[in-house]
Amino acid sequence: MNKNWIILGATSSMARALARELAGRGDNIFLAGRDMDDLERIATDCRMRGTGEARAVKFDARKLETFTPLIEMLSDQEGEINAAVFVGSMPEQEEIDADPALVDGTIIDSFTGPARFLTMLAPLMEARGGGTVVGVGSVAGDRGRVGNYVYGAAKAGFHTYLSGLRNRLTRAGGHVVTVKPGFVDTAMTWGIEGMFLVAPPEKVAGDILRAVEKRKNVIYTPFFWRYIMLIIRSIPEPIFKKLSI
Repeated sequence: MNKNWIILGATSSMARALARELAGRGDNIFLAGRDMDDLERIATDCRMRGTGEARAVKFDARKLETFTPLIEMLSDQEGEINAAVFVGSMPEQEEIDADPALVDGTIIDSFTGPARFLTMLAPLMEARGGGTVVGVGSVAGDRGRVGNYVYGAAKAGFHTYLSGLRNRLTRAGGHVVTVKPGFVDTAMTWGIEGMFLVAPPEKVAGDILRAVEKRKNVIYTPFFWRYIMLIIRSIPEPIFKKLSI
């Protein structure tokens, strides 16, 4: 059976790494994002790695008119439909505090835009009787922290959405994997102070593929972030609100 993957936010470092892995397996890959020139370069690289098809397609989480053409395109493909969502934006919290209008864009990019697209895609996956959604959230969504609580709130909302979508698609033979990366070497994290234990995107891509194969529900990547976040979630609120983490 043909396997088709739509990758939203395909120009991110993690998405590129996953696309390369999928290309090596011969899957069809549809690389969605705003920078068409960069997407075309990624598509060319995927073709050289053996993908069945690699196509650059336009997607902008803030422009709803880009959604329906992608759904129609996927409807025309034979075989299994899968999706991986890497879309998101993370302005500095200080920037958001200075310009509250940035709240809206952060939440659209990191939660409501991807959620709307996946809600449109779900009936097609149900009709095909399977497929996987990989939803990339963040450890930032596990607890609101002073340094990025708007971004964290958006990812927390996305985590909850993915949980409900998993419940829905399971009934039709599909599956949803929620991925919670820690610090990853991406454009979003470049230059941020206090970064530690930074993982390469290739590590995240490998963890994602293993989670898909094993039908995992929620994963932290690298794995040790599960224990770091367990500690952070366990700190009593009277103490936590005094910390700068």
